Amino acid sequence: MIKRALISVSNKEGIIELARELNKLKVEIISTGGTYALLKKNKIKVQEISEYTGFPEMLDGRLKTLHPKVHGGILAIRGNKKHMAAAKKHKIQMIDLVIVNLYPFEEKPGIENIDIGGPTMVRAAAKNHQDVGVVVDPEDYSLIIKELKEKKKLSLDTKKYLAQKAFAHTGYYDSLIADYLNEEKKFTKEISFGFKKAYELRYGENPHQAACFYTEPHIPEPCVATAKVLGGKQLSYNNIMDADAAINIVRDFAEPACAVIKHANPCGASTNKDITTAFQQAYNADKLSAFGGIIALNRECNEAIALKISKVFAEIVIATKFSAQALKILSAKKNLRLLETGKLTRTKKIRDLRKVVGGLLVQDLDRLLVEKKDLKVVTRAKPNLEQIKELLFAWRIIKHVKSNAILITKNNTTVGVGCGQVSRVDATDIALKKAGKNIFGCVLASDAYFPFRDSIDKLASEGIKAIIQPGGSIRDAEVIKACDEYGIAMVFTGNRAFKH
Repeated sequence: MIKRALISVSNKEGIIELARELNKLKVEIISTGGTYALLKKNKIKVQEISEYTGFPEMLDGRLKTLHPKVHGGILAIRGNKKHMAAAKKHKIQMIDLVIVNLYPFEEKPGIENIDIGGPTMVRAAAKNHQDVGVVVDPEDYSLIIKELKEKKKLSLDTKKYLAQKAFAHTGYYDSLIADYLNEEKKFTKEISFGFKKAYELRYGENPHQAACFYTEPHIPEPCVATAKVLGGKQLSYNNIMDADAAINIVRDFAEPACAVIKHANPCGASTNKDITTAFQQAYNADKLSAFGGIIALNRECNEAIALKISKVFAEIVIATKFSAQALKILSAKKNLRLLETGKLTRTKKIRDLRKVVGGLLVQDLDRLLVEKKDLKVVTRAKPNLEQIKELLFAWRIIKHVKSNAILITKNNTTVGVGCGQVSRVDATDIALKKAGKNIFGCVLASDAYFPFRDSIDKLASEGIKAIIQPGGSIRDAEVIKACDEYGIAMVFTGNRAFKH
C-alpha cells in the first residue's frame, strides 16, 4: 500500500495536480526545497524533508536527502523482519513512492547542476522496486494515479516498468556529465552516450524490422535531427539515413551546392554560383537514379527550383530555407517531406558511432577538406588551375560515396558515380557506364589507391584528363607510368576517403 511519498522534482510539470490527488488518497507527502515551497503555496499538505529527518539542508543545497531516514525508508525490504526491526529501532518510516527528476544538467551543463541526492534516491527506489514505486517522468503521473485510485497500490509490473525507466534516466544523466567532463572527447576506457527518443518509426530498413529514432541532447550543428519538418509524411528509417548523407555533402561547400541522394549515395551533385543551376545540373547528372531520391540544397529553395521539383518524384527536399512561393508549390505534393535546416555550419570534430553485433565503433567523423596545397603532382603532365579546382570538387564528393568508389566529374558536376563495389575495376566500369558519352575532358577521383594499372588502361581511351587519388600502393610507380603513357595528369592527396 502507498502510504508515504517523497517528492523532489526539478521539472515541476504536473506536480501540483499529482500531489493533490495523493492528498485525496491520504498519502503523506515529504518534499524538498523548491518543490516543498511550491506545494505549500498551493495549499497541499506536505512535510519538509528537514523536518522529517531532523537534519537541516546545508552546503548551499548540496546536502538534503542523503540521510538514513530517507534511504532506510526507501531501501528496507518490507517482508524482511531484520530490516523492519532495524527501521523501527531507528525510527525510520517507510517511503513507498519516490517521485524525483534531476537538476537540469541537459539544459544548463555545469558542476552545480550535477545532482547527487536525486540519482541516489532514484537508484535506491528502483533497486527496491518490489516494494517502492519510482517515478522520473511526468508522463507517468496519470498512470500511477489511475492505479492508486483503483487498487491503493501499484502492480509489480508497473513498478518494474518504472524502475527500468529510472535506471535509464540516471544512466542517461550520468552519460551527459561524463561527456561534459571529457572536453577533448578522448576514447576513454569506459564510455556511454545519452540519447533521447524522438519518435517511433513505422518500421526499419524493411517492414519486418521495428525501429525508433533517438537524438543527442546537445547537437553541435544543423542536421536531420534538428531540421524542421514543414510538410509531408513522417520520416522513415531510410529517409533519415539518406537525409543525413545528403546534408553532409552540401555542408562541405561554401558555394551554392545541390546533392541528389539515393540509398545513401549521391547520384548527382553540383556546385555553381547560382543555386538553381546547381540543382538542375545535379538532377540532370543521373535522372534515372534521381527518381524517388532526396534533394539537398545548401541555400534557400526558391520558386524556380520548386516548380521543377513539383514535376518529378522526390521523397524529400532539404534546404536551409524555403521561400513562401516554394513552400506553397511543394506543399501541394501531399507526401513530399520538406526539411528546413537553417544555415549549415560545420563542427570541426564530431563523433561517428556505428553499432555492430556485440560492440560499438567510435571514430571522428571524416571532416577533412583537402586543399590545393595538400596535393602532390606525381605525373609528367601537370593539371592546370581549372583541373585542380575540378579535382578538389571531385574529392569533396567522393568521400561521401560508399567504397569502393570511383567518381567522374566535369564543370563541378558529377558525370558518373561507381559506388559500393568489391573491386575498383568494377567501380570504374560502373562510373564509365553512367557517364556514357560525356567523358571527354572529365576528371576522375578514386577514394583509395589503384592497386594495379588496369583501371588506368580502361580510362585512357575515354578522354579522362586528370585523376585524384590518395596514393600509397606498392605499385604506385606502375600506375604513374600508365598515366604518363597516356598523358593523364595525376595528383595524390596522401589521405584515403573510404566510406563503409
